[in-house]
Amino acid sequence: MDILFLIGRVLFGGLFIINGINHFTKFEMMKAYASSKGTPLAGVAVTITGVFIFLGGLGIIAGVYIQYAVLFLVVSLVLITFVMHAFWRAKTPEERMADTVHFMKNIALIGAALIFLAVPEPWAYALF
Repeated sequence: MDILFLIGRVLFGGLFIINGINHFTKFEMMKAYASSKGTPLAGVAVTITGVFIFLGGLGIIAGVYIQYAVLFLVVSLVLITFVMHAFWRAKTPEERMADTVHFMKNIALIGAALIFLAVPEPWAYALF
């Protein structure tokens, strides 16, 4: 079962590492999108959430600093979910549908991140 937990950690954390990297490699595009959604200080928000989700994903994969990793992920996901995917503010049915899907997905990711707090430490295959 330990190997399944490690595989799950890599899949879950990997999502956030990739998206964290994208916050920087596609910074201008992400900043413009965040700005179009009404995000105040869009560039700062993209930078902070990029760092948080990258570190959160890294912590989950590495099995270290779990409380911080989960905190970084949950804070980022809550902000992203309620600012970027506020489906109730959508102007078109297509935008509403897309934002609803992303909103619900992020709510599920928040739940999954919180579950990690219930797993006793140290984790199998943790770096230290």
